[in-house]
Amino acid sequence: MRFYSAFRLLPCLLPVAALAQNAAAPAALAPLTVDKIMREPAQWLGGLPSSPYWSEDGKRIYFQWNPEGARRDSLYETTPGGGTPRKVSLAAQRQLPAPRGEYDEAHARKVYAQDGDIYLLDLKSGRIRRVTNTAERETEPAFALQDRVLSYTRGGNLFTWDPATGETVQRTDFRRGQPLPGPSADKSEKYLRAQQLALFQVLRGREQDRLARERQQKALARLRPKAIYLGTQTVENLQLAPDGRYVTYSLVQAPAADKQAMVPNFVTASGFTEELNTRNKVGAPQTAYQLGIYDIGRDTTFVLGYKELKGLDEQPAYRQEYALKAKAPTPAPEAKPAADGKTAKEKPANELRRVVPYGPYWNRAGDRAFLVIRSADNKDRWIVSLDPTTQKIGLLDRQRDEAWINGPGIGYEAGNVGWLPDGRRIWFQSEETGYSHLYTVDVLSGQKKALTSGNFEVQQAQLSKDRKTWFITANKTHPGEQHFYRLPVEGGQLTQITSRPGAHEVVVSPDEKTLLVRYSYANKPWELFVLDNKPGAKYRQLTHSTTKEFESYPWRDPEVVTFQAQDGATVYARLYRPAQPDPSRPAVIFVHGAGYLQNAHKWWSQYFREYMFHNLLADRGYTVLDVDYRGSAGYGRAWRTGIYRYMGGKDLSDQVDGAKLLVDKYGVDPQRIGIYGGSYGGFITLMAMFTQPDAFRAGAALRSVTDWAHYNHGYTDNILNEPYNDSLAYARSSPINYADGLKGALLMCHGMVDTNVHFQDIVRLSQRLIELKKENWELAVYPVEDHGFVEPASWTDEYKRILKLFETNLRGQSAAPASGAATGAGSR
Repeated sequence: MRFYSAFRLLPCLLPVAALAQNAAAPAALAPLTVDKIMREPAQWLGGLPSSPYWSEDGKRIYFQWNPEGARRDSLYETTPGGGTPRKVSLAAQRQLPAPRGEYDEAHARKVYAQDGDIYLLDLKSGRIRRVTNTAERETEPAFALQDRVLSYTRGGNLFTWDPATGETVQRTDFRRGQPLPGPSADKSEKYLRAQQLALFQVLRGREQDRLARERQQKALARLRPKAIYLGTQTVENLQLAPDGRYVTYSLVQAPAADKQAMVPNFVTASGFTEELNTRNKVGAPQTAYQLGIYDIGRDTTFVLGYKELKGLDEQPAYRQEYALKAKAPTPAPEAKPAADGKTAKEKPANELRRVVPYGPYWNRAGDRAFLVIRSADNKDRWIVSLDPTTQKIGLLDRQRDEAWINGPGIGYEAGNVGWLPDGRRIWFQSEETGYSHLYTVDVLSGQKKALTSGNFEVQQAQLSKDRKTWFITANKTHPGEQHFYRLPVEGGQLTQITSRPGAHEVVVSPDEKTLLVRYSYANKPWELFVLDNKPGAKYRQLTHSTTKEFESYPWRDPEVVTFQAQDGATVYARLYRPAQPDPSRPAVIFVHGAGYLQNAHKWWSQYFREYMFHNLLADRGYTVLDVDYRGSAGYGRAWRTGIYRYMGGKDLSDQVDGAKLLVDKYGVDPQRIGIYGGSYGGFITLMAMFTQPDAFRAGAALRSVTDWAHYNHGYTDNILNEPYNDSLAYARSSPINYADGLKGALLMCHGMVDTNVHFQDIVRLSQRLIELKKENWELAVYPVEDHGFVEPASWTDEYKRILKLFETNLRGQSAAPASGAATGAGSR
């Protein structure tokens, strides 16, 4: 969701292109088949609108759309008043300013980067000035020096351009490597040098010339930035302070040895196997970051230190577990070593953790700045004031989480932060109460204030142009709904603007009087609407994307139900009930991917293919349950971190409790329950089939993580820590360690060019199953697919296999497990 000049919406007027497409489409879709629902979506479901944004004058709306069923979306435009959307020609697109950019304080000008050059747009006249036109790429444009100049980076250095004079000034001179060596300080070498100058007149003359050149260069150097040598480091995030005295920058040190996993690509245009360089694995050395400060007036540089940060030496609580085991005379039964035989090592209590700084963020007057600092283990986030003159920081807020810091508006970097108009209070989002809410803190008094509160999440927050109102998206009415609200800048009552059940992704118009909304409901795909920015406003539909073929089928509005987990927690899920249940009373549980993602909601799912497949299953008499298990998004901090140090724990028991609900409340046969999912959902499916074999008779694990020690660092380290420090967490969370428990029928599907969860994952598990002499499993491979499948033929093949697995094992007369060895994608 976005609030600036770019967003999304639903239909009212029927565009000519959509009418033509619908007229040509078949009249009926039922009965559903895998072949029908796994076709190219744009050709029968409809090309849904995306990435909408306003023109700078608010008179036009632009968005990506595909009403023609083409291979790719195109840019379309319409007006807030409606009418038939019109495709924007490539020639016209080249004349449009980029939708994203930076505005000056008066909101009269916008600077943006496009195709590697910098442009300045006058919002009143619409005039565009090209600031740069070079072969090098210029990026990160911004207004600087109280909006008098523009700043941008080129070749790792900071430049400014003055619109009044046209003068370009280079503000930094960063250079790789080390400076050239000067005269040696060695006593012996100094003696020899003095002797040479005393003996030879030609050397004395050359020395005088050298000194004269140095004096001249030193005089000229006062007009040029200081040469700063980086060694093996690089720089990012160059910023000029509002008063022009300082340049701040991030110093980036890549790890010396960064071994990357390679993924072979077999089906290539060249006919040769090509290797794709992908990523390292969890626990590998990580990039280090520091904040550098270049004091232009003093012509010197500093690197900020963080020793005074409260809790910087505080080690994670889980390490105490290993410390106690190390001191115990005999290890506890569950204290198993890692698969490689190594055990975790306790770190010294006084060790300072590495941190990553973000910012600085300056107020409008330029007299105050703050940083967001995160520990490298992501268990702490500090917001601190910064005095660049003294290089001192002062603590304003600390959020500590023994699991990991994240949540809406917080993320993995700086998060959603800024200054209030008074220039002395900072606003930010925090999960301090267990839900992400909006806060302010006074940099002088340290007083903190919560602007929102309650058992719901603030998912987006942005100040209006006049800085008097917050524009907020939150799930206040229901965890499965997203609405747009207004809130006074000092807090108070949230005023709900949108009214329809579902999700609203909102872009506020330039004059902030109108909302551009991308809206959807559970069985109604995304469309674009506009409505006035006031409560109870009427929705005016701009697009109609779905085809008559898609509309010919009565797509289910799945029930959003709740049930109680075995630990007493309330679990949300989507339920698809058959109009005519099959006599054998089968059921399937779907497990969404990503872990931190929500799918038991009231809007059009990003798992739309799975949604359609669930309708197909319900038509065949299956009951389908889609659980927002522990680790899912939308339910606050406790739910988000419920999988800490044990993936396959509560996230799996939530599936088992869902199966119990199906039996107890909906009459499902406990011997005829299947489970399936992709990515994280595939991982859970494997854990279910290996560790809960009596609960699930058949499972389809798609693009599954089979061993978390082989996944990436950024995701896995947050949840399981490093494998060499927390081997127990990895041992109990990785399906490959439980493969001997397989009883039911297992289908595994994986793309061979998966650069996220590597094909190696499923190969290792297959070898493990072979060595365990398991026979009731099948592996289908897809030679041209990455993690997210693209080709309709692959989707079709995969879901035919899934359907066959369930039909054979859940609806068959004997409901006996299927048998078979590993096969390729082309065989059944």
